[in-house]
Amino acid sequence: MDYSGFRAGRPTIELAVIRARATDPGRRIGSLFFNPGGPGGAGTVGLPAQYEKFPEELRQRFDIVSWDPRGIGQSTAVQCFADTEEAENWIADVPAFPVGGQQRKEYVAAYADLGRRCEQRVPELLRHVSTADTARDLDGLRHAVGEKQLRYWGVSYGTFLGATYANLFASKVGRLVLDGNVDPRAWANNGSRQEPRLSTFLRLESDLGSAATLRQFLDLCGRAPASRCAFSAGSAAKTRAKFEELMRRLTQRPQGAWTYAKTVSEVRGGLYTVHPDWTDTADTLQALWEDRTPKEPKAPPGTPPYPGFEQPIAVLCAESPNPRHPQRYAELDRFSTKRAGDLGHWWAWANEPCSTWPAKAADKYLGPWNKPTAHPILVVNPTYDPATPYQDGEAMAGELADARLLTLQGYGHTALDNPSSCVGRHAVRYFLSGALPPAGATCEQDTPPFLGTEQE
Repeated sequence: MDYSGFRAGRPTIELAVIRARATDPGRRIGSLFFNPGGPGGAGTVGLPAQYEKFPEELRQRFDIVSWDPRGIGQSTAVQCFADTEEAENWIADVPAFPVGGQQRKEYVAAYADLGRRCEQRVPELLRHVSTADTARDLDGLRHAVGEKQLRYWGVSYGTFLGATYANLFASKVGRLVLDGNVDPRAWANNGSRQEPRLSTFLRLESDLGSAATLRQFLDLCGRAPASRCAFSAGSAAKTRAKFEELMRRLTQRPQGAWTYAKTVSEVRGGLYTVHPDWTDTADTLQALWEDRTPKEPKAPPGTPPYPGFEQPIAVLCAESPNPRHPQRYAELDRFSTKRAGDLGHWWAWANEPCSTWPAKAADKYLGPWNKPTAHPILVVNPTYDPATPYQDGEAMAGELADARLLTLQGYGHTALDNPSSCVGRHAVRYFLSGALPPAGATCEQDTPPFLGTEQE
């Protein structure tokens, strides 16, 4: 559990590991590790869900290996409730974000209660689930499968894990693809010990990424016929106005269980994967517009039985600095919505649980990020990513000692989840030979949103 004090008799943890073996064993090269992001993404769920999106040649030539990071999923987990029923009953009363003064008080009190529950149940583990701890676990997994250097594809938060690994184990870097990037300096608050003015996600400008992507969603929807995008009002401007009117209406009158906060939260999540989620999100918005009850979003395939919503909080709050005064988040809400619109509410409140979180990571790595690595790193980022905006990809490529940025001219969170054959070809070439794309290289997505749209 604690690398700094490891010795016989001290607590240990278990890691749940999953492997998809190379489909062409005669041409197998070795192992490629995958982290599905988060923090809190479980590889035992994420790898089966994403496996078919890896380029075929990578699936042929490599065992693709993933794991539930410490504190997560089926590994030794941060579990702050006795069972699934107790956890689901607790979260059922907590909105996606609070609206109004009374809800703000209840929201802050709820997450303070969560922190107390976690401190009572797993006090030691809370201090040993940092990204640096997980990077050391990853190096142990690399050694366990017999690899001298690491091959790795990390998405979203997995890019921060990859950058941490690259700077803790620079000589062990083989081929690393970082896809949909977290700016490591922003996550670490530039390594400052002072309390930050902004929360983690606002430093990452995730709210701005969501706002820019939502605008693209509405513009492209408006340029498409209603047969392809149900929410289309016939033009980009009219569709944006229609969305704004729907949001105003929901603040005054919820549509059954579909409150303003729930709708904003579902729209934000629906921007991550263009196909099929953009079409489904348009259907949801149109149902609300017509005063119909939308279909509830389906749980992702392989959803783990225990919800584990406290697990990403445990990783992020213990290592990434956030304001420690709960009342500060109402100010951040105003700041974020002024610059990012409706979706800013979600991002402003998402880090509020950190204001009362009881644990600090005993071992965290907060920089520097430019240690020379044994091999260069490939950084990939969509231009309209609703969680890790393009500027974060630029920052990652600039902060690492030796990295090349490949730009995906497209939409959604990560290139892996929004496929591009062009990105796939570059990734295959990189993993097989180490060859990087030319400086300034760009790719397109295979299938545009609302296929068949025409420009105004």
